[in-house]
Amino acid sequence: MSEPVNNGVEKDVGLGPASTANGSNLQPQMTHEEHETAKAAARFGYGPLAQVNTNEARLPPFGGEFQPGLYKPVEGRKFGNPAPLGLCAFALTTFILSAINMNTQNITTPSIVIGAAFAYGGLVQLLAGMWEMAVGNTFGATALSSYGGFWIAVAIILTPGGFEIETTLGDQFNASFGLFLMGWFIFTFLLVICTLKSTVAFFLLFFFLDLTFLLLGIAYLLPENGAANTKIQKAGGLFGFLAAFAAWYNALAGIADTSNSFFIIPVAHFPWSPVGRSRREKTDREMA
Repeated sequence: MSEPVNNGVEKDVGLGPASTANGSNLQPQMTHEEHETAKAAARFGYGPLAQVNTNEARLPPFGGEFQPGLYKPVEGRKFGNPAPLGLCAFALTTFILSAINMNTQNITTPSIVIGAAFAYGGLVQLLAGMWEMAVGNTFGATALSSYGGFWIAVAIILTPGGFEIETTLGDQFNASFGLFLMGWFIFTFLLVICTLKSTVAFFLLFFFLDLTFLLLGIAYLLPENGAANTKIQKAGGLFGFLAAFAAWYNALAGIADTSNSFFIIPVAHFPWSPVGRSRREKTDREMA
């Protein structure tokens, strides 16, 4: 029989304690392929599979769970992981609007994003944020719910007719929308700070998004010919593209495990993160 697998590995390779008829627990065997995948995943620093020596035995930061810090094991959790759903909702809507901001296919009117902003980036992401609150993830609940609200707000602003916000503001729309975006730049910067001890993939998601809000805000605050500054807007669209793909990457890392994938998504931990410190301490002990 192979070596027992800790709780962190059970979570992602789908190995939970098996109950016998008399109520005792037996640890099922791992196949050689599963064991090698688990070891490779730990080497890459993939979420709960990464081994961290902490007094509280908590799992390391992981973008696939939308957790920027150590968090409690989730084997006994009655809910699934809502983070990939929220990340995908954010990614698709951001991808569409960023493509329009970059003038892809000469599309200049962002009307097509309204449906996605209401239904997917807005409603679905908001629901994912509420489920994050249910599983005890305050960061995930704050971020996903807030960006869900952001997309609903954008959809309301862009809806033709509707509340007639753009028509009512007239010449003041660019400055007003620029301030709106700068407010989200400040909010996202606060979240960036909370990801500095997380993984590189998780940090880059919020870093790219923060640059997106900053550049788009500047584009509307410094308009040209009565519209957003085209060059700065395209730059903001580029970073929005990067943020969208970073969100999809983290979502895939949270979905893929040995039950449905032939490989584990590497997420790269910072040297100063809990995983990085653990590896450095282990290396120091080996060299001593």
